[in-house]
Amino acid sequence: MSNVQKIHPMDELKKRLESILEVVPPHSKIYYIDYPVYSNGGDILIMKGAEAFFKSNNIRVSARYSVHDFHENIRIPDDHIIVLSGGGNFGDLYDAHQNVRESIVKNYPRHRVVILPQTIFYKEESNIHKTADLFNQHKDLHLYVRDESSLQLATTYFQHCHVKLLPDMAHQLWPIEVKRTPTSEELHFFRTDIEKNAEQTDSILDGDYLDWPTLYNKYERKLIYYISKGLKKPASRAISQFIWMKYSDYLVNKAIRCFSNYRMIHTSRLHGHILSCLMAKPNLLIDNSYGKNSGYYRIWTHEVNTANMDSSSKASAPPVPKYMESTVTV
Repeated sequence: MSNVQKIHPMDELKKRLESILEVVPPHSKIYYIDYPVYSNGGDILIMKGAEAFFKSNNIRVSARYSVHDFHENIRIPDDHIIVLSGGGNFGDLYDAHQNVRESIVKNYPRHRVVILPQTIFYKEESNIHKTADLFNQHKDLHLYVRDESSLQLATTYFQHCHVKLLPDMAHQLWPIEVKRTPTSEELHFFRTDIEKNAEQTDSILDGDYLDWPTLYNKYERKLIYYISKGLKKPASRAISQFIWMKYSDYLVNKAIRCFSNYRMIHTSRLHGHILSCLMAKPNLLIDNSYGKNSGYYRIWTHEVNTANMDSSSKASAPPVPKYMESTVTV
């Protein structure tokens, strides 16, 4: 009988992130751009995973900019790599983040630009052509994507970019150990924004209901707002950034404490699913509006024994924009 111990799927996903070191080597100096300063806990988890990755590999972050304080006249030294945050805001749903991303690619043609794992989604084909025209002019642009549909889009349209498939940066946080015993049965952590799926509202289920905007109360969201305002002012930018890095730890820990109170998490939030996996918490994932969740589950987390995909979401492939129907296979 073999004594070889099987690697935990979450260890394997964390290990995969090391391939980023091929383009951002240990001891590199970087500018970290488009980190989140808002109340989406999933994007904050991505940021914390990226920061943990930088620290683990002795990557020096010389400066950080969010959408609130980024401007086109930032002087970035020639020996620095520009690293853009990962997430699910690549495309034409979230203009502020896409505008920063495209500004970086346009204004820093001689720097290496690395975009951490993203999901790509465009409603309009004209918008992806606009991005492609810009990206394909850059000589050293590296784009990581989190799912196969995004990989198909990226390789079809961004033909001069270096494209690779990787899991979400939040996997760098594995494992999150929790000793608290659950006191409640089930949490329904469902989207309430433009990506919500009608599937989640078809039936009323027992248990508590939350989303990132309701997990964080109005006072916590107000403080985030004041921090974002402070980032816009040169005199208060440094202290606001310092406060945010500390306060975002509190926000992540609040999410962990909340999830630890429940035996099961039922979620349409990708990072409700990923956080549950990081905590080894049983969870059931349903899709978002355009197939991001099911695409992620199929390629990365389907082997995690605490995770499952809702049967109605597993039954069908994610919807594909009409302009990609002839090229995308899912």
